[in-house]
Amino acid sequence: MHAFDVLGDPVRRRILELLAEAGKAEWSSGAVTEIIQGEFGITQPAVSQHLRVLRDNGFATVRADGTRRLYAVDASGLREVDHWLARFRRESAAEAIPTTGRDEDIR
Repeated sequence: MHAFDVLGDPVRRRILELLAEAGKAEWSSGAVTEIIQGEFGITQPAVSQHLRVLRDNGFATVRADGTRRLYAVDASGLREVDHWLARFRRESAAEAIPTTGRDEDIR
């Protein structure tokens, strides 16, 4: 699945926001599910599927802690997005540079 397809879903974006919250290294799947169910009104299996998509596409990591599953952000999925956006940043920056350097060209 392409990174933008993963990020195109508002539930997955919200899960990533939760996982990225400052001061919280990992979230249990139960805690994520409780918040997402409250905000979006979706079922536990639906939240689990969203977590799986994030994990399978490099946006989240999971580790077992007894019977719990702990999730955290994985930045590797974001690199694909950064690489794609970098092309536009370069083009935008190049357009902002005046070609002749004369004051009237800048105005």
